[in-house]
Amino acid sequence: MTTPDTTDAVAWPDAERQRAFGAWLQSIAPRHALDVASLRAASSDASFRRYLRVAGAGDRSYIVMDAPPLQEDVRPFIHVAEMLHAAGLNAPRVLEQDVGHGFLLLSDLGSRLYLQALNEAVGAADEATVKALMRDAIAALVQWQARADASSLPPYDDALLRRELALFHDWCVTLECGVTWSADEQQLWHDACDLLVASALAQPTVAVHRDYMPRNLMVCEGSGPERANPGILDFQDAVRGPISYDIACLLRDAFISWDEEQEIDWAVRYWQGARKAGLPVSDDFGEFWRQLEWMGLQRHLKVLGIFCRLKHRDAKPGYSADLPRFFAYAHKVAARYNALRPLSRLLEPLMGAQRIEMYY
Repeated sequence: MTTPDTTDAVAWPDAERQRAFGAWLQSIAPRHALDVASLRAASSDASFRRYLRVAGAGDRSYIVMDAPPLQEDVRPFIHVAEMLHAAGLNAPRVLEQDVGHGFLLLSDLGSRLYLQALNEAVGAADEATVKALMRDAIAALVQWQARADASSLPPYDDALLRRELALFHDWCVTLECGVTWSADEQQLWHDACDLLVASALAQPTVAVHRDYMPRNLMVCEGSGPERANPGILDFQDAVRGPISYDIACLLRDAFISWDEEQEIDWAVRYWQGARKAGLPVSDDFGEFWRQLEWMGLQRHLKVLGIFCRLKHRDAKPGYSADLPRFFAYAHKVAARYNALRPLSRLLEPLMGAQRIEMYY
């Protein structure tokens, strides 16, 4: 077998890390019949992690996570993967681990993202496929919330919620837009943050994936938890937090949008399923929808900040193409509720008041 050091398929900016990885991969290769020479890039994400794919015996393949320990800790990933499996859900199995170096060998859930499948189905006017995929995603979310013991997860507390909101001010308002708010505008911003944080903290808490969106779900087929649809990825940042958070992620996504009638229909289906499962959602769907919208607004402001940080700090400008989608989400919700309308007026100069109608 050829070591990773002799192939150009994977770039390594750090020669010492490359040597450590090569030694680790060679040490585990016999146990899984890995063809080390087949190692190639699989995907990357908005963090410092990246994923590689390596072939095994027959047509089997595996995923390798490369997570530099100075920037990423793989232990939460390992822990939450175990939680998902205990809940009977389909997530990668951690087959080998080198926690010190940040290397994991994972089972491979394939390469067909929900996002790809949904976009293709929408393009083909295939409503049946869209509904089937979203039905599975909603059912898996209810199962996760109903069965996962969230007590071992860090809390989505006041401090974390406010740190996330601060990303919008620091990276989107100040750096991306070049705007400095006056003292009065700063007060309006702080008042809006207080409302959003209070709404989040008032909700019942469950296990929260925190990025439960089509880009982190895989299309899987077959029976049993190991093949159930969807396969769930990118769960290492899970927390114990507001029950509306993950359904807000699913329905108001960074990379695909739905009309509000469809959002409400799926939200009702989730709400009904949650009530049937004994989850502590509000008895009043109207109140639950408000909670979802306000929770989604907190998330959208955070994501606006994150996307701008990716552009300015991490040299990943591609995410900024979706800033208009998130400004649209944020402005629409803020303008709808009397208490949040001052926030909508803060957003308008940032998104370009003359272009607001184009975002809807």
